Amino acid sequence: MIRRILVWMFVLTIALSGFAQSGPTVVAGDSNLKKVLPDSYYFRGMTATTQLRNSAAVHFPDDFYVIAGLVDTSGYSTDIKEKYIGLFITEKKLRFDGGSVLGPGEYGMGYAADNKFHILNVAGDEVLVTDIMVDDSLKRPQPLKMVVDGQTVKLYLGKKYVSFTTAQ
Repeated sequence: MIRRILVWMFVLTIALSGFAQSGPTVVAGDSNLKKVLPDSYYFRGMTATTQLRNSAAVHFPDDFYVIAGLVDTSGYSTDIKEKYIGLFITEKKLRFDGGSVLGPGEYGMGYAADNKFHILNVAGDEVLVTDIMVDDSLKRPQPLKMVVDGQTVKLYLGKKYVSFTTAQ
C-alpha cells in the first residue's frame, strides 16, 4: 500500500513539473547566455561582433531558443545602418503583433524612423515588418532586453518593443 502511494506521488510530481514549465523563460546570467549567443554574426557581407551586455535569449520548454542581440555596425554603410542594429535568431516559428509570421532562421533586425520593426535576411532583404509599440512607463530602459508575459515575449529596444508568440 505504501509503495503504491509513493509511486502515485512520484507520477504526480513528474506530471506537475511538466505543467510548471509550460511557457518560455528568459535565459538568466551572462554565463548561460554565452552558451547560446554567437561571438560574431555574419550579415550583408560582413562579420560583426556581438554585444553580450546588450543581448537576450528566451528558452522554450521544448528546448528551442529565440536569441536577439545588438552588434557593432561600424563597418556597415549608412543605408544598412538605418535598419540593421543586431541579430535575431529563432528556432521556432513566431507570430508577431499584427499577425506577421517568421519562420525559424538567422536574421538581422532593427527599426527605422517609420516606427516599424524590420527583420532582414542575411542578404539585407526585408522578410518581416511590424509596428513598434512604446512603453513610456519604463523607468530605466535598456538597449535590449526580453520580457516574458505568459506565452508572449516582448523584445525591448530601449522603450520601444515588439511582441511575439510561437505560431503553429
